[in-house]
Amino acid sequence: MRWQKSLLSMIQKQADKNIALAIDTSTNETNQKLINSIITLFKEVNPDTTLVQSDFKIRDISSIQKTKIQFFTHGKSSYTEVLEWGKEEKIDTLFYITDVTGYFYEDLQVDYEVIWLVPNDFIPKVPFGKTLKIA
Repeated sequence: MRWQKSLLSMIQKQADKNIALAIDTSTNETNQKLINSIITLFKEVNPDTTLVQSDFKIRDISSIQKTKIQFFTHGKSSYTEVLEWGKEEKIDTLFYITDVTGYFYEDLQVDYEVIWLVPNDFIPKVPFGKTLKIA
């Protein structure tokens, strides 16, 4: 219950800001019930959140009100396109549900807040931003 309170607080602090929730859809081995619960939380607390579905490329960008998530089984993910999209769209905070095993361009510059929501017990080191274990 501890991570839920932390996530709720983080979302509430973003009430008047442009936020997005990205989901790494490169594997269907992720706890989909957990992801649906997080989507529901964003819908209720900040219904203007943008939902981004991505694996090695962006697959869909829509309102958080859209709940149909499509997962893949190839396991390939890259965060670069989503992070560049966040910069172009002037996102204030990007929440990213992922195991953080995807690819980054080394010289990628991110000038907004990124919060990595990691659904595993192991949390890898992230190159920037904050992490929150949601397992």
